[in-house]
Amino acid sequence: MTDGSALHTIGLAGIVREEWFFGVSVATSLAFLVFSGPIFAQLSEPLWFIVIFFWLFAVVLGSALSVVRHADHLAEQLQEPYGTLILTLAITSIEVMAISAVMRHGENNPTLARDTLFAVVMIILNGMVGLSLLLGAWRREDQQHNLHGANAYLGVIVPLATLSLVMPTFLAGPDGPHPSTPRQMFLGIVSIGLYSVFLLLQAGRHHRYFADDGNHHEQHIVSMRRHRSVWHHAVLLLAYMVPVVFLVEQLARPIDYVIETLRAPAAFGGVVMAVLVATPEAISAVRASVANHLQRAINIFLGSVLSTIGLTVPAMLAISHLYGHPVTLGLQGPDLVMFVLTLAVSIITFSSGRTNLMQGAVHLMLFVSYVLLITQQ
Repeated sequence: MTDGSALHTIGLAGIVREEWFFGVSVATSLAFLVFSGPIFAQLSEPLWFIVIFFWLFAVVLGSALSVVRHADHLAEQLQEPYGTLILTLAITSIEVMAISAVMRHGENNPTLARDTLFAVVMIILNGMVGLSLLLGAWRREDQQHNLHGANAYLGVIVPLATLSLVMPTFLAGPDGPHPSTPRQMFLGIVSIGLYSVFLLLQAGRHHRYFADDGNHHEQHIVSMRRHRSVWHHAVLLLAYMVPVVFLVEQLARPIDYVIETLRAPAAFGGVVMAVLVATPEAISAVRASVANHLQRAINIFLGSVLSTIGLTVPAMLAISHLYGHPVTLGLQGPDLVMFVLTLAVSIITFSSGRTNLMQGAVHLMLFVSYVLLITQQ
C-alpha cells in the first residue's frame, strides 16, 4: 500500500508539473469573472490596455498550445488521420468562439468573419506551408507525401473557398455587399455537406490517403515515450478548452476597443484571431515536417484551412441571423488577387507528391507580400 501511495503521489506530482499552465488559465478566468468591471473600466489608459490585452492573448494562446500538445499525443496513439482531425476540430472551435465573441460584444463589424478567414488562409497556406516545407527540406533533397490525400483536401478547399470568399464579390444581395438569406442558406448547407462527405472519406474507406508513412524509426521512438492513456489526454484537452471559451469572450473587449475607439483598421480583429488560431497548429506542423512527417504536416495545415472554411462560415452565418449582424464575405481588390494566387500556387505545390526548398521559399514570399499588403491598408 505504501509503495502504491508513493507511486500515486509521484504520478500526481508529474501531472501538476506538466499541466501547471492550467492553473494559470483557471486563475485568469476567475480574476476576470470577479473583477471584470474594474479591469475593463481602465482600458483608456494605454499602459493598462497593453497589459490587459497581452495578458489575455498570452493565456488564451498558451491554453490553445496545451490543447495542441494533448491533441499531438492523441495523434501519436490514435494514428492518422484521427489525431489530426481532433486537433483541427479543437482549434476551429476556438476560432468560432473567438469570432462570435467579437461579433456579439462590439458594434457591427460585417467584415470580421471575412477578414479572419482570409488571414487564416494566408497565414496557413503561405506562412505555415512555406516554413514547414523550407525547414523540412533543409537537410533533405525533397520530401514525399501522399498525393491522393493532398488532392482530396484541395479538391474540397478550392470550391468552398471560391464560393465563400470569391463568388460573393460578384453576387451582392439586396442589402448591398451582404449575401441574401437564400444564398447564405445555400452556402451554409454546401459547406457543411461537403465537409461531412470529406470526413466520411478521411475516416472511412480512404483513410490510407492520409496515413503518415514517414520515418518509422522516429515513430518507434515516439511510441516508446507514451506514458499517458488516451483518456488522460482527451480529458485534459477538454479541460483546457473550458477557460478558452470564457477568456476569448474577455479578449473581445479590448479588440473592440481598438477598432471602435482607437479607429484601428477593421481587419485588426481578424488578424488577431487568425494569429491566435494559426500559431498552435503552425508549431505542430513545422515540428512534423522537420521530423520528416510531411504527411502529418499536410494533414494539419490543409485540414485546418478546410475546417476553417467548412465549419466557420456556416457558424458565422448562423450567428449573423441570431444576433442580427450582417456579414460581408466577398474579398475585394488586392486581397482577392492574393487569395486566388495562393490557391493556384498551393495546387501546383502539392500536385507531384514531392516538395522541396523552392516551393517553401515561394510560399514564404507570398506570406511576406500579404504582410506588406495589410500594413499598407
